[in-house]
Amino acid sequence: MSEKDTELTPQNYWKENVRLLSILLVIWFVVSYGFGILLVDVLNNIRLFGFQLGFWFAQQGSIYVFLALIVIYVRGMAKLDEKYNVGEDKPVKAAKK
Repeated sequence: MSEKDTELTPQNYWKENVRLLSILLVIWFVVSYGFGILLVDVLNNIRLFGFQLGFWFAQQGSIYVFLALIVIYVRGMAKLDEKYNVGEDKPVKAAKK
């Protein structure tokens, strides 16, 4: 990382925000579309609580993962806000041009 990437600027704040969001969206896509639709036949060979795993992901698992991703996002953004000293009571400083 260069020195510019480690500065606490609004641009770097949004870079880190978009990075976190992108990672979580990829996980959500893989779980909901990949496990629930594309890999359903392979996963149906595995049983979870008496149900086929592919069926479980399509019906329940993707919802649970989505809720977990919301919690992870909230915690990640809280840490990011603290790192950049911003938050609901602390406005983001405007970038200098």
